[in-house]
Amino acid sequence: MRYALIGCGRISPNHIAAAKANGLEFVGICDIDPKNMKDKVAKFELGDVPMFEDYHEMLEKQKPELVAVCTESGKHAAIALDCIDAGCNVIIEKPIALSLKDADEIIRRSKEKGVKVCANHQNRFNKSISKIRDAVEKGRFGKMFYGTAHIRWCRDWDYYSRADWRGTWEQDGGALMNQCIHNIDLLRWMMGDEVDEVVGMTDKLNHDYIEAEDLGMALIKFKNGTYGILEGTTDIYPKNLEETLYLFGEKGTVKAGGTSVNRIEEWRFSDQLDTAEEVIEQFHENPPNVYGFGHTPLYADVIDAIKNDREPFVNAEAGRRALEMVLAIYKSAAEGRPVKLPLEDCSTMDFVGRFGSRKRLV
Repeated sequence: MRYALIGCGRISPNHIAAAKANGLEFVGICDIDPKNMKDKVAKFELGDVPMFEDYHEMLEKQKPELVAVCTESGKHAAIALDCIDAGCNVIIEKPIALSLKDADEIIRRSKEKGVKVCANHQNRFNKSISKIRDAVEKGRFGKMFYGTAHIRWCRDWDYYSRADWRGTWEQDGGALMNQCIHNIDLLRWMMGDEVDEVVGMTDKLNHDYIEAEDLGMALIKFKNGTYGILEGTTDIYPKNLEETLYLFGEKGTVKAGGTSVNRIEEWRFSDQLDTAEEVIEQFHENPPNVYGFGHTPLYADVIDAIKNDREPFVNAEAGRRALEMVLAIYKSAAEGRPVKLPLEDCSTMDFVGRFGSRKRLV
């Protein structure tokens, strides 16, 4: 399958490695910075793969079947739509877009063009998450009560100074949109997906050089009567602490933890179908970074979805739901009131100026 990559930044090595592991044919790589491309080509031994600074030219000349969009968040939607119009299937790095209007257009146009779109929420493919999801689908929790997601990470001046789009409303959003959206996706997915209302609070406590929030908290009421609690921040000193997901039900209690919910740390069920010791030992991964090992199985699923004309496991609608959750929290925090879902339209640009201006990155 002919494959191309757009964007050679921080997350691109995971996509390149996943594409190689799945035997994709690299027909193009694109970035506005030639050095970024050359570095990735050399590191991953991509040989004489054609390099482009203009993705339009690459799409026209190379005609890839599958394209991964790994640019800054604010450009995801426009690039993805151009790929869709060119007849390409697309993997879009999170978030799928920064406005619901753009997300809806991605969904609409992909159906019109008959191509597959995957939102890159790779943590759904963690062994730990797959095991927990299986328990949810089999009803092992009995009546579900509530779930919580905690993302306690560190992002400092060095991180933001490497790319001036980070932390801006136009191209990124804050901690919830960038760092926390994976666990937000998992919480919504595990608790039944359909949200009734959200109460959120956000603030900028420790990063005067960004525009958006570095702390977000929310209470979530799901339509099935369950609840969610979210805590996300990039203010933790001096490095990433943890990313955890808890689920509490009538007959079960589970905790996924580690760097990126990559291991099961608590496993208690009244049915005693398995022991905590064996589950904790078996469903334990130790990834080298917060991105985990999920990209390779995500790519395998997308390739299979294309070949068998089915929806990807994490489709564009799933990406929209994660985006909607973050925007609902932003809206609730900005307006100081509960926000009902679904949202018809909302964008990070609706919150420009919320925390004042930012100091210049120098």
